[in-house]
Amino acid sequence: MKIEKISSRNIIFKYKIADWDLNIQLIMGKKFNYIIDSGLGASSTAPIMEYLRNNSKPMILINTHFHWDHIWGNHTFKDCTIISHRLCRELILIKWDEMTDKNKQFIKGDIQMCLPNLVFEDTLYFPDDKIRIIYTPGHTTDSISVLDEEERIINVGDNIGDTMDEIVPSIGTNKDTYINTLQRYKSIDFDTCISGHNVTLRKEVFDMIHKELDKI
Repeated sequence: MKIEKISSRNIIFKYKIADWDLNIQLIMGKKFNYIIDSGLGASSTAPIMEYLRNNSKPMILINTHFHWDHIWGNHTFKDCTIISHRLCRELILIKWDEMTDKNKQFIKGDIQMCLPNLVFEDTLYFPDDKIRIIYTPGHTTDSISVLDEEERIINVGDNIGDTMDEIVPSIGTNKDTYINTLQRYKSIDFDTCISGHNVTLRKEVFDMIHKELDKI
């Protein structure tokens, strides 16, 4: 695991899992500490807890979508606010057993199903910290993105492909829905883009993805 500080309050915890990478983001706001996704179990979240050991601000966990590699550590934040889109909570409940049975070789530490306790439909805003959470379907029907308006950094979950060679993600909605999300990203004011598995990128990545989509 590698810790990468990308700005004054944005930190990425980068994990190497077999032949793929996993990113968990921490935003250290004025009022809350925001953790974006909980990874593969208790071992994924332990370094974040250690990093924040002397920080007394309340923690908020945000699930970008329902997939197993983003939610298995939710229970380590069971006493905190856990945010997702409404569909994400529903899909975790439906898909938990199936996802866990198929991917149990990737479990890192203890896992328990722990559902989000605050859900939303389109946008959720935390004005004290200038954190905006936005519904951005594409990779999945429940995908959301987290915008740090103060430092102009956005986390788009898995709406970017896992590698630069496969920059277009698997799309779990129809293509037009994902293209609408790409257009929404272009209208948002940010410079830096974090995703669940790829390297840190610039806003121009969405033009690249759009061009690649036109070839499909």
